[in-house]
Amino acid sequence: MKIGLFFGSFNPVHIGHMIIANYMATQTPLEQVWFVVSPQNPFKKKSSLARDYDRLHLVRLAIADNTNLKASNIEFDLPKPSYTIDTLVYLKEKHPEDEFVLIMGGDNLGSFHKWKNYEIILRDYEVYVYKRPSYDLGDLQTHPKVKIFEAPLMQISASYIRKCIEEGHSVQYLVTKEVHDYLNSSSLYKN
Repeated sequence: MKIGLFFGSFNPVHIGHMIIANYMATQTPLEQVWFVVSPQNPFKKKSSLARDYDRLHLVRLAIADNTNLKASNIEFDLPKPSYTIDTLVYLKEKHPEDEFVLIMGGDNLGSFHKWKNYEIILRDYEVYVYKRPSYDLGDLQTHPKVKIFEAPLMQISASYIRKCIEEGHSVQYLVTKEVHDYLNSSSLYKN
């Protein structure tokens, strides 16, 4: 199976994430997209994250019964901080019959050369990039392993959603109904 790996904090997962994942799962050669919930992105502060299993639970709620999408906690048991190359190698060892593809936003492609072992990623894996407005894709956009896609995008950020929740504003329609209902009934992201 050809599986796209959509890495992120998903703090929380929102409609923008869902649109990109669904696009990649249904309008590219990918057969499935896995949301890889990252416990600690090396470029983000850990203190701003909700607990790992809370974020994983929200992704599972958002996906519901969509068989094209899957929530993955694969990085929870790997060394921290999480490096994409380590996760890719681990998944390939665990699932040798599957082909894994890295999914990333165009905002990441320009700085991809700063990632740990990015040359090995480009040697061994395809990279599917969804364009982001106002971001230069850089020199790697012409690399033979990089495929650029025009996925529909929404200007929504998880930090905006967290701010709305903290301030008592509605996030209805910014997240799936299941995630919205869960957030309303929990203390997650509330002061």
